[in-house]
Amino acid sequence: MLLIAATYGLARFGVGLHAPGLAATRPQVAGVLGWAAAAQFLSYATAAVVAAKLVDQRPRAGLVLAGATATAGCVGVAVATHPAAFVAAVVVGGMAGGFASPALVPVVDAVTVPARAGTAQSLVNAGTAVGVVAAGATAAAFSSTTAAWLAMAAACAVATLEAWWPVRSREDLAAAAGTRPARGAVRRRALAVPAVAAVVVGAGSALTWTFGPLLLTGAGVLPARSVGELWTALGVGGLLGPLAGVLVVRAGLRGAWALCSAALALASAGVGVAVPTDDRWLALVAMAAFGAGYMAMSAVLILWARRAWPRRSGAGTSVLFVALATGQALGSAAFGVARSHVSTPWLAAVAACLCAAGAGIGLVGRGAAPRGTVMSRHRG
Repeated sequence: MLLIAATYGLARFGVGLHAPGLAATRPQVAGVLGWAAAAQFLSYATAAVVAAKLVDQRPRAGLVLAGATATAGCVGVAVATHPAAFVAAVVVGGMAGGFASPALVPVVDAVTVPARAGTAQSLVNAGTAVGVVAAGATAAAFSSTTAAWLAMAAACAVATLEAWWPVRSREDLAAAAGTRPARGAVRRRALAVPAVAAVVVGAGSALTWTFGPLLLTGAGVLPARSVGELWTALGVGGLLGPLAGVLVVRAGLRGAWALCSAALALASAGVGVAVPTDDRWLALVAMAAFGAGYMAMSAVLILWARRAWPRRSGAGTSVLFVALATGQALGSAAFGVARSHVSTPWLAAVAACLCAAGAGIGLVGRGAAPRGTVMSRHRG
């Protein structure tokens, strides 16, 4: 969980959380913050593709790559003053999450009893929420952005050691590597529905992830100095993400996906309603609900990948997380263009409809597998 907190909450999303401070203290990089975010998506996706080929056979290497890129990226952001150096540092840091999530799936499966594996995967995935809260805390605790990012670099290094040390000599992490996987066409079909659903929900979630706090503070629902409260609410809500494992047992895999995506739809609508009503508490509740829904939804994707590709769960996770990030990139671009022409309530309505549509797509083929199938651990 701490490695996910470091790679996502600090090295990846920390750039957005610290953007106001970076722009204020380093005016020369303010103009490339948007380019850096776009480049970070590409580096994340590239790392996830590499991880798909690597982590099921060498998961420890994935852990080391995740920690090394997160630490190096944070150090780079801490010292970069030239725009090109800043973008390069953000690109390196963005790779960390693409390595971390796929690598941790087989590691957690290997060290967890089968009955608790689903809940453990959900708990690890909730590290993003922990990291978001930690990034906000560092922004408040350090007056210097350089000191804040150096502190986050140290946290990334410690989290990497903490994740790697207990499994440094285990020989069972790649136990399924020698087994014969299912035929390529069969494996691709198994992930087709969740991949499409992830793209659609990712596009809908992009409004809140990328522009939510900006829209709310820009409309005066909260003052600009209180933007940290919105991110904290999102992070605290995200701590409910580990309930995804229980939800899968209770509602089935596709049912859990639909419920989590529906929660994102309601949260997006809440952001839209908070603007015309000027309701501060609704804004905070909507951000918390978004955090809970998003962390649970992404945990369901991990569990879906484990069921669809039981012998290549790390690679399956890579595929679905790239799909989710692709949707987010497309959504961010589209909402960024539309933001100057369409009011916030209408943007939020579109985002909510996309999340609801993704929930429906995930239900395609419901009943193809019994409830709880994803919770068992498959071994070659």
